[in-house]
Amino acid sequence: MIIVFDAKCLVCSSWVQFLLKHDQQRVFRFVSIQSRAGMDLLARAGLNITTLETLLLVDGERHYRHTAAILRVLHQLGYPWKLAWIVWLVPSFIRDAAYRWVARNRYRIFGRSDACFLPNAEHRLRFMEDTAEHR
Repeated sequence: MIIVFDAKCLVCSSWVQFLLKHDQQRVFRFVSIQSRAGMDLLARAGLNITTLETLLLVDGERHYRHTAAILRVLHQLGYPWKLAWIVWLVPSFIRDAAYRWVARNRYRIFGRSDACFLPNAEHRLRFMEDTAEHR
């Protein structure tokens, strides 16, 4: 599974760091929207980087956005994180509206870095480079 994220967004980078810590099975790989590979994956999902209000989870030929992406990621992490599935009881138009509001305001609320998040040496292999390996 590939997570496409905004590497300049502090909350997005914190989310990736959380996943690096808790993804014991090393299921997830990561790519930033600032990279060619990330832009290609966004385009395949029909998303435009200039109006992007979501992270993207790519699972084979399927892709997930907004709260569906987050809940699928948390479920994959196992217990206790999979308990977040209780949020599925909230209708998606409400969950996703709240998610998009936070995403639109993420730089103002959480801050922005002028430099992209870079993984440490231990996790570097889990990050996709600008290669054709994501195809």
